[in-house]
Amino acid sequence: MKLYKSLLIGLAAVASMSSCNDWLDVNTNPNVPTNESAPYYKRLAHIQFYTNHAMNIAGRPSEAITGDITFNNRVGTYGLLNQWQMTSTTGAQYFPGTTTYQWWYVGAACNLGDMISSARKDEAWHYIGVAYIIKAFGFSMMNDLHGELPYSDALGENVTPVYDTGKEMFEHILADIDEGLKYLEMTQGPNAVALSANDAWGNGDVNKWIKYGHLLKARQLNKLYKKGAGSAADFKYDAAAIIAELDKAELSNSDNLTYKPNDSGSTPNDNLGWAEPTDWSGLFSCIGMNSGYFFPRNVFENLTNFGGYGVEDPRADKILPWARVTGKGITEAYGQAVKYSDNGMWRRTVGIDMQTNIRTNGTIQQPDGYRNGGYYVVLADHEGDTVFVDQRSRSTGGQAAPNMFRYIEAGNDLSVLSGTFYTRATSPNYIGSYAEACFIRAEALFHQGNKGEAFNAYKNGIKANIDAMNEQLAVWVTQDAKYATCPSFTVMEQADIDNFLNNGIGTAEDLTLGKIMTQKRLVTMFSLEKWNDMRRHDYNPEVFLNWNIPAEYYINADAQLNIPMGKYPRRAQVSSHEYNYNTAQLNAIGAKVPGATMTEGSYDGWWDALDMWTIPVWWDSTQE
Repeated sequence: MKLYKSLLIGLAAVASMSSCNDWLDVNTNPNVPTNESAPYYKRLAHIQFYTNHAMNIAGRPSEAITGDITFNNRVGTYGLLNQWQMTSTTGAQYFPGTTTYQWWYVGAACNLGDMISSARKDEAWHYIGVAYIIKAFGFSMMNDLHGELPYSDALGENVTPVYDTGKEMFEHILADIDEGLKYLEMTQGPNAVALSANDAWGNGDVNKWIKYGHLLKARQLNKLYKKGAGSAADFKYDAAAIIAELDKAELSNSDNLTYKPNDSGSTPNDNLGWAEPTDWSGLFSCIGMNSGYFFPRNVFENLTNFGGYGVEDPRADKILPWARVTGKGITEAYGQAVKYSDNGMWRRTVGIDMQTNIRTNGTIQQPDGYRNGGYYVVLADHEGDTVFVDQRSRSTGGQAAPNMFRYIEAGNDLSVLSGTFYTRATSPNYIGSYAEACFIRAEALFHQGNKGEAFNAYKNGIKANIDAMNEQLAVWVTQDAKYATCPSFTVMEQADIDNFLNNGIGTAEDLTLGKIMTQKRLVTMFSLEKWNDMRRHDYNPEVFLNWNIPAEYYINADAQLNIPMGKYPRRAQVSSHEYNYNTAQLNAIGAKVPGATMTEGSYDGWWDALDMWTIPVWWDSTQE
């Protein structure tokens, strides 16, 4: 822990965290921080904030590498990730090495030991249980990204903590889940502060945390797919054990563990470098507030004509962004139907086809001119880019915008973009959801050969996600009368939902693993779990419908140095903090990592090899 605490001191120094948001007010005197001034109930929301942001930050590159988001040019950070070019810039900082690592180890994990010790004095067992569950969750992200990192030695006094292997990390994750569940089942002592005091994820509902612990365990066991069938106790894929955990996990949306940002515009800001409000969604910070992020054609097709059934998903209007127009115009672009709202005020985006080399013709342009039909791209040879609507939105609190629409021209209601459901400033972050539990169950049942029950779980997962989205839409549409005019904000109609569930997702007889996993992609958008699933199933286009390797990869020689032909992105490069301050331990663990060898172009260690991105993490391999 000394390494990560020293990084915190160097990064945050004496940054003040005092404000009207007392739940992040860790230090009584910001100039003299002490453990005594940061009791367990004050630390929890701080830990949750940084863990949640680490999850969001990891979700952005996960979405890019799996091809469910694209950038408007080829040479920016995420433009490179779209074509699997993993340079040191995209790798160490954004894909996501340093930032996700820093938010977890420095912002969250270094507080866990002190939180547990403080809670133990008050017999605040629920806080200890939550601490172990969050610890397991955070280190599972690190395991998924990097494969090997300090875990058992990470929160101790060692200045250069020893690395655990990927398997050892996996074992510790499961053990910490069990430890957390044990404490959550206990009755708190008489002096313990109620968990509800500062629990930003579960509002103090211990049952939600217990259910999430079981979902987290099922999620881990589900990653053992490549280990072959057998007992979970032997680290094999055990469908029965997965289902048994899910029976104790979320059984309805009311069980969801969700962070709901409020975008009040108040301080404090985070103290690890972004200086942004702590009460809006990290996905807004990463994507929603920025320009140039678009949905590709495969997402468009999976939302508008899933499985070729000819029935549009009611979530399509909520996920695909809209632009304000003054009437209906073209009805087809790039082989995709252009949709308008019934009132003619809004036009929905089409997807950018990453199976073509569209971006080699130049950066996809943003609207920058105006005529009768609304804002459009002026550049003559890019006027067709007008049909692509990016995911930008605004914040009413932190940015003091009049609403969540993005105005291309301030104050002009005819220059508005809607944004997308998952990346607005107040978009809910689903940390553990009933929908995800349903899809893990559907996959396990499918592997058992039980297609009937698998279909029921698959259908329930889709419905759960729709219902959860509707819950949030019902809130948004009351906040500004203009939202009610835009299909991106209105509540999905029950008739459309029923039609899709009955006619647009197939039947038990024609259920395939591809349908299960592709629908799960829509439920786990902007999540590291999407990349985990693609690795488990070896990027198989039959498992991930309408997806394939990006065309630009085949013409990018630099990308093929990182990901040689026939291989796939399997891990992220380790954080610069590890190779700057813990080099000996990092190099030493390489001897235990199959495939970790020095190759041409590497100069510091196995972790710096040009193609190190293709080394599977432990659960993504057949290694015992």
